Amino acid sequence: MGSEIPKGRANMTAPTPQNTPANNAPISSHAQAPGVGSIAEEDLDRAAAASIFAQNPALVSMMQSKLSSLVGKSSGYVESLPAPVRKRVTGLKGIQKDHSKLEAEFQEEVLQLEKKYFAKFTPLYEKRAKIVNGQTEPTEAEVEAGKSEDDDDDVKDEDVKEETTTEVASGIPEFWLSAMKNQISLAELITDRDEEALRSLTDIRMEYLDRPGFRLIFEFSSNDFFSNTTITKTYFYREENGYGGDFIYDHAEGDKIEWKAGKDLTVRVESKKQRNKNTKQTRVVKKTVPTESFFNFFSPPAAPDDDDDEVDASTDIEERLELDYQLGEDIKEKLIPRAIDWFTGEALQFEEYEEGDDAEFDEEDDEDDEDEEADDSDEDDDDEAGGQPKSQQNSSECKNQ
Repeated sequence: MGSEIPKGRANMTAPTPQNTPANNAPISSHAQAPGVGSIAEEDLDRAAAASIFAQNPALVSMMQSKLSSLVGKSSGYVESLPAPVRKRVTGLKGIQKDHSKLEAEFQEEVLQLEKKYFAKFTPLYEKRAKIVNGQTEPTEAEVEAGKSEDDDDDVKDEDVKEETTTEVASGIPEFWLSAMKNQISLAELITDRDEEALRSLTDIRMEYLDRPGFRLIFEFSSNDFFSNTTITKTYFYREENGYGGDFIYDHAEGDKIEWKAGKDLTVRVESKKQRNKNTKQTRVVKKTVPTESFFNFFSPPAAPDDDDDEVDASTDIEERLELDYQLGEDIKEKLIPRAIDWFTGEALQFEEYEEGDDAEFDEEDDEDDEDEEADDSDEDDDDEAGGQPKSQQNSSECKNQ
């Protein structure tokens, strides 16, 4: 159920390449290499087309609808083949169906293997929770195994003895909050207002469902914000397998948070002054509006309707659905299994960032620096030669000879 599960929706089909046409397209005898003039005209044409589309969203919607209806359509090549050849093509489709059945069996066995090892991981997670919350201490063997050869920050026994006389907090304070703030995708969701509530987070765990899917469980101690001791979010997958035998994500459901009066972190109160036109008296009107918060994570977006005419709104929801799914996967596959590495920040060195574009810009900057240094060197040479350009210096040297 890990990375093998695709993030795509079931109603989103990948574009199917068109078949090779039966006849070759005619080659125009008037073709010519584009010149500066023609390129400029093409740029103007593209700019004009872009302007037309920008001013006509209905036209864009109509074209997208038309194009989506053409996806996967045959060019007619297969249908034009002789009957014996088409029979062989049909036979290959039958063989592919057998392959798909084996792929589905493979994914199911992978899921069962994940569940088997998850059962072995669970006691370790339970022991971790007890140490984090001060219910027990790690054994000497566990401490010794956790020591690194090169880390100077490893706690020595004499350090522990020196601090026994002072009062030390039990467990590991703000363990999960710190781990989440080091996990980039989650850190972006956590606001300053959220942090106080997340300090009461005592454990994050997960469990598999009887059907394809999993549930994330957030456990909290008593706090001033809500009365829930646990808040869960469940990710469901379709019963049928997708192309390639993968499980297909369907939707997510989150628990309702029982906020205490005036403590709802997902909304904020806006105050607005209003003046009566007749009496000129003013009054303050307070309005509750949604605001950014990590706890919006438990209110996942709903999938758009198939007949939704608002293309932009539908696209926005699809992006939010994909982000919501990815956050769940990050918690399941990264945060929970390696929480201590996120707490210390060590896990960050194993993250893969999309820095390809930045790297290219850095290289260009380096080249620019080299060019600037070369220019500076040329200027220095010019100054040494009485401020003459290099070409004039060479000319002077020739004359002197």
